[in-house]
Amino acid sequence: MKEVLGRSQWTSDVANLSGVDFVIEAVNEDFELKKKIFQSVAKNTPNHAILATNTSSISISKIAGIIPERAHQVIGMHFMNPVPVMQLVEVIRALQTSDETHAKTLALAEQMGKTCSTARDIPGFIANRILMPYINEAVFALYEGIGTVEDIDKTMKLGTNVPMGPLTLADFIGLDTCLAIMKVLNQELADSKYRPCPLLVNYVNAGRLGRKSGLGFYNYWK
Repeated sequence: MKEVLGRSQWTSDVANLSGVDFVIEAVNEDFELKKKIFQSVAKNTPNHAILATNTSSISISKIAGIIPERAHQVIGMHFMNPVPVMQLVEVIRALQTSDETHAKTLALAEQMGKTCSTARDIPGFIANRILMPYINEAVFALYEGIGTVEDIDKTMKLGTNVPMGPLTLADFIGLDTCLAIMKVLNQELADSKYRPCPLLVNYVNAGRLGRKSGLGFYNYWK
């Protein structure tokens, strides 16, 4: 750990990125925030640097459109959570992404010891297009009184051999993140099947965000 930390540098000044080869943005699922960051990063990084986003739902082509002069260097690099444990990186090409950018991104992920899948730039990509409706439906099952939090998670964990139940997973991801992704799917695909469960909306409004807030579907203060 000390060796790795010794090779790491920390900064809050984007001007210090003037010598980097590869940038991975990982802020909240907020397009306006990402827009500000990409505009700033594009001005403060070398012309050859690849600019990746860890977004889990927002269009990579839309993000690339923020900086048209460097759009060919923009790509999605969606790491699964928790990053040190999960092997997969979902790579998403924008309409503008060059073959060179794609190839270099795959090579970097391989150097990290990751395995990649490549997805089209469609809202939710592969992982969250499948995962988030599953989690949202589990919240609907709770909302409709079909089962308790514990029984819903137990049924899916032991009945389908997943490592954790959907509500435990939602708490781990963050309920605000789950809601943000469902909103993107609902808005961008204009399909009612992606409507966020009202209970999920209420939990986020109440500040019950999961593990990071200490309270979600489970109480982590105990």
